[in-house]
Amino acid sequence: MSYISGARLVADEQVRIASTKMDGIGPKKAIQVRYRLGISGNIKIKELNKYQIDQIEQMIGQDHVVHWELKRGERADIERLISISCYRGIRHQDGLPLRGQRTHTNARTCRKLIRK
Repeated sequence: MSYISGARLVADEQVRIASTKMDGIGPKKAIQVRYRLGISGNIKIKELNKYQIDQIEQMIGQDHVVHWELKRGERADIERLISISCYRGIRHQDGLPLRGQRTHTNARTCRKLIRK
């Protein structure tokens, strides 16, 4: 079991599939990272040596926004919406759906917090 950028990677998966488990890395970015490092397509995580894992972590850390940085950015965006008191910010603050969904009969889980 390897950890890269805070994500736990399963040892029996291919590198391109396992690296998509990291927040912010999709299939296309996973293939790009693998290609730039010269790692073959069918190699599995357990077959990588420590140097290759360090290279992957370094490249992802330099070029891509992942894991905590990504979550921090999302939270900052939500805080900005709340601070300017726009419609979406108010809905975030109240815990209601943001994108025009019906709340009269649906959205029970988010409305449960309001009723108490």
